[in-house]
Amino acid sequence: MGRVFLLALGMFALGIDAYVVAGLLPGIAQALSVTEVQAGQCVAVFTLSYAVSAPVLATLVGSKPMRVVSTVALGIFTLANAASVIAPSFAFLLAARALAGFGAGLFAPVAAAGAAALAPEGRKGRALGMVLGGMSAGTVVGVPVGLWINDWIGWRGTLGFVTSMGFFALIGLALRLPSLALRRPPLLAERLSMLAHGKVATTVGITFMTAVGSLGLYTYLAPVLHACAGLADTKYYLWTWGIGGMAGSFAIGALIDRTGRARWLLGVILAALGLSLAALPALLPLGVIGFLPFLVWGAMGWASLAPQQHMLLELEPEHGAAAVALNSSCNYLGGAMGAFAGGALMASGVSPSMLPYCAAAAALIALIGHLAKA
Repeated sequence: MGRVFLLALGMFALGIDAYVVAGLLPGIAQALSVTEVQAGQCVAVFTLSYAVSAPVLATLVGSKPMRVVSTVALGIFTLANAASVIAPSFAFLLAARALAGFGAGLFAPVAAAGAAALAPEGRKGRALGMVLGGMSAGTVVGVPVGLWINDWIGWRGTLGFVTSMGFFALIGLALRLPSLALRRPPLLAERLSMLAHGKVATTVGITFMTAVGSLGLYTYLAPVLHACAGLADTKYYLWTWGIGGMAGSFAIGALIDRTGRARWLLGVILAALGLSLAALPALLPLGVIGFLPFLVWGAMGWASLAPQQHMLLELEPEHGAAAVALNSSCNYLGGAMGAFAGGALMASGVSPSMLPYCAAAAALIALIGHLAKA
């Protein structure tokens, strides 16, 4: 399982990179003479590039050897993060963040497919769990570590930490991965063809709106904390969100299997997500109680994907891979659009303290769509 661990290490770096920048926005804004609203676009361009690159690049890489694709992808990701460390201007940083998202969007599906291909019979589930757990660990463990590094030597040091994780994984994969040909992921055309199916389009639209609210608000957590409760330190709240996310992502599968009611569970998840987001401004000033909505928010946001995937596989049993891949793309696209929308709202004069209510409204729209579909 040593080679699978290297894939997991790469996913660990991706997990940090995808979520730590939200906590670095104040430092980036100050260093590069931009507003926090503008700095938030670093998250948006990474997520948008991630969402778009995965299906497009699937067409280009086809069934090329795992070692070639994974090392090229992780090489792009690592070089882009190194470029982010030395970024002399905000425009340069945006370009580097977009390139990092490009590399991440190519590496993630290859890592999952590679783990399944490398694992012996009877251990594929463990291998996939290790790789996907790498990304979760990047959020739960890596993000707070990255923010502590930020407190110590600044945001460039945090991105240097991400670069080093990617570099170690890259060297290990280049030396140890075999040249196995992987089954290609679903192409862009295959994913988009799923939108012709009404219930599939509605399902992935619910995923999109959920991500607009959940991941979009996450991007601007620093200004929200400051506006709602005068808080400047984000790392403990980000850690709480990540712990909730890990708990939700692990627990939801067992709940679906035990109850067999994915649709009912998703309704509960969306309702709890909306309530936690709406309660955030009121509970934040109340000390330790202010961590509760973050725990619920993280758990519900991460748990929402599994029921959606379960329902898509029921709707399209013969084209399940394409439907699930489309759902994943809509999740990241929703996160990017949420980040862009949050930035636009604050740029127009809306207080950051209002963003949780906007995010809750997005979750409510997702819930209404789910109930109407059901």
